[in-house]
Amino acid sequence: MKRTPAILITVSALTVAGIAVHEGYRSRAYEDGAGVQTVGFGSTRHLDGRPVKPGDTVTPERAVLMLATDADRIWREAAACIGDVPLSAGEAAAFQSLAYNIGSRAFCRSTLVKKLKQTPPDYAGACREILRWVYAGGRERPGLVKRREHEFRLCMGEQP
Repeated sequence: MKRTPAILITVSALTVAGIAVHEGYRSRAYEDGAGVQTVGFGSTRHLDGRPVKPGDTVTPERAVLMLATDADRIWREAAACIGDVPLSAGEAAAFQSLAYNIGSRAFCRSTLVKKLKQTPPDYAGACREILRWVYAGGRERPGLVKRREHEFRLCMGEQP
């Protein structure tokens, strides 16, 4: 399996499409289950940096641009935490999707990152950590369980 340093990996169009499928599109702002206003494909900020507020709307085209911009920014922040630990394409896509969903701050403080930074990296252990992120607003969410199972399989090199 070929691995590339995380810091050198970018978010692919295929990964953005996968995130879009998991997030789903909503033209009008909504509360995400954890008290955060969200619009489009899970964006919490507009392209100009303003936070999403109740009543905000977005077109599908603008939502895709917001998603790609957010996914790239969040992954750069997350990859900086991982550093030069090499990742496979599947591992990177799974971690990018997770980081987009939970945010770079939570991702960087996670046990998942600690397992990656061990010597040698505990790749299987890091992938298993994905399965823990199924709660929003203090409750297990079926949609998150399904998403995490998909990300886990991707991380482990299986066809999701």
